[in-house]
Amino acid sequence: MALPVAVQVYSVRDDAAADFPGTLKKIKEMGYDGVEFAGLNGYAPAQIKHWCDSLGLVPISAHVPLAEMLADMDKVIADYKAIGCEYIVVPYVTEERRPGGELFYQMVDEIRAIGQKAKEAGLVLLYHNHDFEFKKLENGQYGLDYLYENVAADLLQTELDQCWVKYSGVEPTEYLAKYAQRSPVVHLKDFFQQGEQEGDPYALIGLNENEKKANTAFEFRPLGHGVQDIPAIIEAAKAAGSLWLVVEQDQPSMGKTPMECVQMSMDYLKSLKK
Repeated sequence: MALPVAVQVYSVRDDAAADFPGTLKKIKEMGYDGVEFAGLNGYAPAQIKHWCDSLGLVPISAHVPLAEMLADMDKVIADYKAIGCEYIVVPYVTEERRPGGELFYQMVDEIRAIGQKAKEAGLVLLYHNHDFEFKKLENGQYGLDYLYENVAADLLQTELDQCWVKYSGVEPTEYLAKYAQRSPVVHLKDFFQQGEQEGDPYALIGLNENEKKANTAFEFRPLGHGVQDIPAIIEAAKAAGSLWLVVEQDQPSMGKTPMECVQMSMDYLKSLKK
């Protein structure tokens, strides 16, 4: 049985900012089953729910900055429950809260508390990784594994971003198997890498703006146009009990627009079914 596929709206964020309802309509027309939000572009939750309902798009989840959750988790819960989301996702943490940072262990406690509030509200908290969570702690354990070991599964589930898993030197299918039954949503992301990356890959995704990428050794790609074994990842997701696949491409490539890239990813996924 095929898993339903959503798109992370961050992939087409400029289009969404210019025409949110029109962008959602195009996403549905491409063949996507759902969406994962990255902000609401100033629209009321009720309005977004109406658009999704009328299009038949499932609003499965939302990336919400950790600072926003810490500031007013009650509002975050109210907004995304009103839209109909099932999952709330920690999308990224700043340097001091990463493994090796002075607030890393505090961050683990913060996520535990947020997860408890989400659970009480009937939502599920997920954590979306990058590569920095694969930095090892003093005990030799990956920071990401420490997080999942020290926050109970009923308070925190995984949203494994398979680009950053592989970029970190870890086999995506094996890591999915490690978190079987704890990986309801999986980020499908392809990329191309040639040689060693110089500089900061996060300059590619609009973060760490002051540091520029030193060469073209790394770029995000539509699914099927990079180094990832997408069919194997999909099968591993099924075996792990995952419920949704989410396509994300942080920046367009190959001379295509963001919308063309997410269309290419969907076309590739459709080709796997033939």
